[in-house]
Amino acid sequence: MNGSESLPPGSIPVANGDVLAGKYRVDRILGVGGMGVVVAATHLQLDQKVALKFMLPLGLAQPGLVERFSREARAAVKLKSDHVARVLDVGTLDSGSPYMVMEYLDGSDLGELVETKGPLPVYAAVDYVLQACDAVAEAHSLGIVHRDLKPRNLFLTGRNDGRALVKVLDFGISKHKTASDLSLTRTSEVIGSPNYMSPEQLKSARSADERSDIWALGVILYELLTGQVPFIAESVTALTAMVLTDVPRTVDQLRPDVPPALGRVIARCLEKDPATRFPSVAELAAALEPFAPADTRDLARRIARIASGSRLPPTPETSASGTRIAVAGATSVNWSGKTQLVPSSGKQVAIVATVLTVVAMGAVLAVVLALRMRPHAPPTPATAAAPVDQPLPSATIAPAVSLTPPASAVAETTAPSATTSASAHPTVGRPTAGPGPTVVKPGSSAEPPKYRTSW
Repeated sequence: MNGSESLPPGSIPVANGDVLAGKYRVDRILGVGGMGVVVAATHLQLDQKVALKFMLPLGLAQPGLVERFSREARAAVKLKSDHVARVLDVGTLDSGSPYMVMEYLDGSDLGELVETKGPLPVYAAVDYVLQACDAVAEAHSLGIVHRDLKPRNLFLTGRNDGRALVKVLDFGISKHKTASDLSLTRTSEVIGSPNYMSPEQLKSARSADERSDIWALGVILYELLTGQVPFIAESVTALTAMVLTDVPRTVDQLRPDVPPALGRVIARCLEKDPATRFPSVAELAAALEPFAPADTRDLARRIARIASGSRLPPTPETSASGTRIAVAGATSVNWSGKTQLVPSSGKQVAIVATVLTVVAMGAVLAVVLALRMRPHAPPTPATAAAPVDQPLPSATIAPAVSLTPPASAVAETTAPSATTSASAHPTVGRPTAGPGPTVVKPGSSAEPPKYRTSW
C-alpha cells in the first residue's frame, strides 16, 4: 500500500505512462504523503530509472510548503555524502507543481524493515545508524539540521559489492541557519514526527538544533534494537507530555542481550536537557564504533574529520594531486608559493661544476694576458752582461717547487669532465667527488719539475 488509496479520486495529477517535462515517463507510484507524491519514472533519452517527487494540488495552495519543497532540493544537492539520496534535476510541471528528480533506489526504508523483520541484530542496527550519522554530520557542518530523522527517512539499499548502504531522505523540513530559512519556521509550529522529536522541538520548532537530530538518532537506534519507540501514547498530546516529563524504558528492559554500554549510549541521546546529550554527531559516532562491524568502524573517524571541517593531509612524499615530490631538500618554492619539482642532485652538481670551470679558466686567462702586456724594466748596471773574455760565474738553477698548483690546474682536477657527468655516472642523482689538487714533490718522475722564470 503506497498511500494513494486514502486520497480522493483525482488527487494525484499523474498516471502510469504519463510523460512529465517531456522526458520522464511515469512507471508506477512509489508513495504518497499529505502534500506530495513520489513516482518511479524512466528518463527516455538516457533510459535511466529515476524517482520523481512533486507536490499535490493541496500543497501548492500553501506558499510555505512550496518553498520548503525547493529548500529540500537545495539542501540535498549541497551534500556529497554517499549516504544522501542524490538530486539530479529540478523543474516545474505544466500544472505549476515543482518537481525534483532523484536517484532511484532499490530496497526499503528501515521502518518497513523493522515492521517485517522485527528487531535487528546489534551489529546491523549500529551499522545503519552510523551510516546515517555520516550524512547528518555533513549536514550539520553546513549549518543544516534535518529535524525529521526517522526510520521511514532512512532507506536501505545495496552497494555494487553487495554491502548494505543507508541513504538519508527528505530534507524538506530541514532548518538552515540563515535569516531567510528561519523565517519559514514559526515558534508555535510543530514540525516533524512526534515519536522522534526532542522535547525542545516539541516546545518550539525554531529551538531545534543539531542536538535534536542526536535525540532522533537515539530513538531510531532504540527502535531498530527493540522494535518499539521509547514512548507509546494514544494521542499526540499524551505523547508530548511523556517526552517532556517521563523517563523512557531502558533498552535492556525490552532486550536483555543488548550490551549495557550500548544502552548507556542510547540513554545519553535521550537526555531531556540538550546540554547533557552528545554535543555532536562525531562524538555519538565515536561511542557507537565499538559495537559496529569491522568494515563500518572507519566511518567514526571519517565523521570526526567531517565534523571538524578537516581532511587528511597528503603523505610526505605525495602531493594532493598525486605527483611525487622529492624530499630532504629536493623541492623548491617559487615566489607564488607553489611547490615545483627540481632537477636531480647529480645534474645540479654537473651544472655548477661546469660554470665554476668556465669562471676559473677565464680568471687564469685574464692573469696571463695582464702579465704578457706588462712592460719590461731596463737592465740595471749590476745586472749588465759580463765581458766576453771573462768567465761566466757558475750557478745551479734549482727547481722551484709549487705546493699549490695554478688555478687552471685546480679547476681541471676538481671540475668533473664530460665523461664523469651525472648522466654518465652509474649512480644517477648522486654527486661525484673528483680528485683533489695534486702535490708534486721535487725529483718526482710523475711530472716534470716547474721552474721559476721571468716573462
